[in-house]
Amino acid sequence: MSQPAVTKHLRVLEEAGLISRHRLARQRLCRLEPNRLQQLSDWVGSYREYWEESFERLDVLLEEMRGEATPSRSPDPYAHTAARRAQSKKRGDKKRGERT
Repeated sequence: MSQPAVTKHLRVLEEAGLISRHRLARQRLCRLEPNRLQQLSDWVGSYREYWEESFERLDVLLEEMRGEATPSRSPDPYAHTAARRAQSKKRGDKKRGERT
């Protein structure tokens, strides 16, 4: 990767507030901003849950269309997504606990 490409990437990260840059003589030092990274992680996580649920519903629909699964007769054919979301959150809590 070329030096101008690295500089451009660092500038984008700095503008997003994910890093801060300082100059010390001829050196340019970068520091990660953990609070901003946590905010970004939370924001991305909310969209991740949305897309996982959407893809799960799409999988169920495609299976029903192919005839691989019998059509659900329950009032909420996607009730399993709530259970998966709860499991995902538990795994996320464990991972966060391991970081601290």
